[in-house]
Amino acid sequence: MNKQPLEIIYQNEYLVAINKPHGLLVHRTKIATETDVFALQLLRDQLGQRVYPVHRIDRKTSGVLLFALDEENNSKTTALFRDQLIEKTYLAIVRGFTDSEGTIDYALRKESGQLQESVSHYKTLAHTEIPVPLGKFETSRYSLVEVKPETGRMHQIRKHLAHIDHPIIADRPHGCNKQNKLFKEKWGMDSMLLHAKEVKFKHPVNSNVVHIKANISSEFERTLSFLNFDFKII
Repeated sequence: MNKQPLEIIYQNEYLVAINKPHGLLVHRTKIATETDVFALQLLRDQLGQRVYPVHRIDRKTSGVLLFALDEENNSKTTALFRDQLIEKTYLAIVRGFTDSEGTIDYALRKESGQLQESVSHYKTLAHTEIPVPLGKFETSRYSLVEVKPETGRMHQIRKHLAHIDHPIIADRPHGCNKQNKLFKEKWGMDSMLLHAKEVKFKHPVNSNVVHIKANISSEFERTLSFLNFDFKII
């Protein structure tokens, strides 16, 4: 990944947020030793000061990623995420026609084997059906959904949407291999279509309401176009 300047979408003396591109790790990890480019180091070098990630989003997920600029605000803002006091909104393009809205209450298992309560709420923004056959079907159906996770488990949205049989396009390993192959071969699209669109919370220092939005990526926009979604994201 090229070391392009990160897109800063919010900043004050306490916090800074970026629009994280798809494929960029938040920080160094043992499970991804093949890269030496991370959001944490890029932002630190860009600002010329230490930064502290107060939450995480998947490497394959784009969108709002929030950092604190000192240890005290790191602790305070991390607590907001831990105590579920931050409203998070994601966008995803998934296989099939989803219900108009719904709640997915499905416990997820940690690596240790322990089950954790996990709840996600979603609503459908748009459906589309295109004349592209796949398997036994003569057309292909997709949905654009808005998801608000109540809890914050690893890969929660990805696993929850797969659980209701509407996997996110280009998700691996939770998605649909046939769909992922179709998107890569027909449209050259290989970016997982999950985007952290917004976060909203009370500022931990002055209690002002902070509302941060991140624009979708060019690949997400392109996919909406070639799938003929009749919906404008603002």
